[in-house]
Order: sequence, then C-alpha cells, then structure tokens
Amino acid sequence: MDFNEIRQLIDIVNSSDLQETIVEEKDGFKIILRRSSATASQLVPVSAPALQALAPAPPAALTTVNAEPASDLVESRSPIVGTFYQSSSPDSPPFVAINDTIKKGDVLCIIEAMKLMNEIEAEVSGTIVEILVENGQAVEYDQPLFRIKP
Repeated sequence: MDFNEIRQLIDIVNSSDLQETIVEEKDGFKIILRRSSATASQLVPVSAPALQALAPAPPAALTTVNAEPASDLVESRSPIVGTFYQSSSPDSPPFVAINDTIKKGDVLCIIEAMKLMNEIEAEVSGTIVEILVENGQAVEYDQPLFRIKP
C-alpha cells in the first residue's frame, strides 16, 4: 500500500460516519484508522506478529466469574455491536440495578450503534442478579449483558 492509497483511506474515514476502519493485506501489513474524540483519524500500522504480542490477556478474575452462568439464570445478550449505556442520559438513573424485579419488555439498557440509540428489552420476567458490563463499555454481538433469575 502506497502513501496515496493511505491518504485516500484517511479522506474516506474523515468524510464518513465510520469510527474505525481496519485494512489488512495478504502480506501481513495492517492499518487501523480510528476517529478520535477530536474527529481526526489516527494512522496505526501494525504487523500481525506485533498485534498478537500487544493483545492483553484477559484478567483471570473476570474469566472465572463470567465463565459459566448458573443453570437457573437467563443471560440477556447484546443483539448488536455498540456501546452499552445503563441510562438514557448521564443525569438519569440506571434503567435497572442488581436485585431489581423486571417484567418482560422492560428496558434494561441502551446500546448505541452508528449514532442510533437502541433500547434493549428484557426477554423474561425476573430479578437482575448480575450486570456483566460497565457503563460506556463497547460490547460485541451476543455478548452477555445481564443475568436474570426468572
């Protein structure tokens, strides 16, 4: 990839709503373009071996705690990739807290994806036993968010 191609990629990211773009070539060359809070893109060339060396190992405590849910608990999972929010605004109280009783259809959280706020509703009635993510944390598709005792 030459300088002009990299420049074109930066221009595309700057003129779009994309927050992150990853381009990987067959020879192992990889570029990650991220939009920072100042809306400027950052250019980060990373080789595949270096990327593996930089990847942090998950904390042992988190892996142990979240490894297997109890059989009587239902996990509420993220239906999309985005940013998890516990409330509708920073000044508002969280939608739910641990030990709250909820009904099917109650809003549990909001996941922001591509500047759209998506309300995530409870699929079962019960009691919130565990909240597995932090406010403002990025979440993946099918990632467990809550554990609910029906």
